[in-house]
Amino acid sequence: MIRRLTAVALAAGLALVTSGTAHAAVTLSSGHADAIDVDWTGSALTLDVRDDTVVPGADRDPSTVTLNAVSASRTTVPSNSSYAFLGSPGSPVWILPQSQANGVLWAGFSTEGVPTGVLQGNALTVKLVSVTGPAGFSVFTTSSFGTPTVWFDSGNGLPDSRSFAVNTHAHANWAFEAAGTYTAVFEVTATQAAGGAVTTGQKTYTFTVQP
Repeated sequence: MIRRLTAVALAAGLALVTSGTAHAAVTLSSGHADAIDVDWTGSALTLDVRDDTVVPGADRDPSTVTLNAVSASRTTVPSNSSYAFLGSPGSPVWILPQSQANGVLWAGFSTEGVPTGVLQGNALTVKLVSVTGPAGFSVFTTSSFGTPTVWFDSGNGLPDSRSFAVNTHAHANWAFEAAGTYTAVFEVTATQAAGGAVTTGQKTYTFTVQP
């Protein structure tokens, strides 16, 4: 009987590892992942990393994921003054891009797991609480005319907050101003439609940037 129970437990453990809720430690360096993936589970907001580099996709605890900016993500700061938040023109910057690029991680934002009607205004707030690392970290979008809109920027003081509608899937540029390891703390908050604040709590993300 003990041997049979052990076999059942082993099978259950293997099923967990291969399911969409696996939490094994991974490094993501290319392909698609929603770095900020917000879901509504029961009566709570949850924040995880949606890893679509595996089939089926997996929801991963941010503490188990390293998001890696490979050497191919290195570029230079444009001369346009609107990009001054990235540093001096021509200086190196590593960017996980808004548009998909081969061999580089495509990191998005998703609130598709939050149904309409559960939150006031059908909206929630993503907050960048703190960042530690060798240099500045920012998240911004670029319009079709090349104009940036900054969402989060560690260089001008934190926390920074941005509102997102539920059922949203979006992409932005994730920028790092030097190679090395960065730790970013995010939190998502909202107010329930029936009243009462909800939060995911603070989640720690690790980014590695290759020279």
